[in-house]
Amino acid sequence: MNGGKTYVSPDDARPPRTHKTGPFSSKPDATEDRHIFRLKGVSKRWAGEHGFILTVPTLTIGKAEKLALVGFSGCGKSTLLDLLAMVLRPDDAGEFLFFSGIENRLDVKAAWRRKDLDMLANARMLHMGYVLQTGGLFPFLPVRDNIGLSRQGLGLPAKDAVEAVAKKLNIERHLDKLPGQLSVGERQRVAIARAMAHEPSVVIADEPTASLDPINADEIMALFTGLADEYGVTLIVATHDWGRVAERGFRRVEFSLEQDVTDGAVRARVCG
Repeated sequence: MNGGKTYVSPDDARPPRTHKTGPFSSKPDATEDRHIFRLKGVSKRWAGEHGFILTVPTLTIGKAEKLALVGFSGCGKSTLLDLLAMVLRPDDAGEFLFFSGIENRLDVKAAWRRKDLDMLANARMLHMGYVLQTGGLFPFLPVRDNIGLSRQGLGLPAKDAVEAVAKKLNIERHLDKLPGQLSVGERQRVAIARAMAHEPSVVIADEPTASLDPINADEIMALFTGLADEYGVTLIVATHDWGRVAERGFRRVEFSLEQDVTDGAVRARVCG
């Protein structure tokens, strides 16, 4: 999801939540200091036999908040995640801002308009972590190196941080194994460790427990949310199972769906 290679010098490779340089500009006001994302009038259209349109009238996500995008397959959860991850260009945006650190504000709408892909990639690398439904690990790298990729890419020391986050997720004994030697649940813990290792501002997870049995899913979600709270990370999770996260402090965001009778397009709207 990094959208290209961006060089970060050692002087700029500080822990992301306190990073004050790079692609950001404009000091936020006191209200914005509490936000990580602010979207108004954002939409994305997909072509097809009938088409699909996702509209985000307004969505504000707070720093260190846990947000659950809830709905069945096809309702627009993954599209919204990709917009927030800045890998998918919105077709329209009245306002689309990403905040990080103390004095940092990135106008995502303006960056897309200028086609400044390096700026967007740099913001993702510095401030975001990702957990895919299937983990997305590199099968040829040992667990230790998989977890340390984000820190190495930023020029940060990896060894101690990797071992610390692996211990918190109870996978320290697997650090020198290849992902293929692990169970599905263990691989997902590695993916979570990788997303958290560089202490990003926000972690985005697309159905992170969908491929797990209920017992493993509950255990891993508990570890995941606990780690996010400990690190002060904003956690945005797409899920079809609200019960899995209902008692873990998440704010619920749903999607309304309707089909346009004139052209057959499915129109999804974020309600939250």
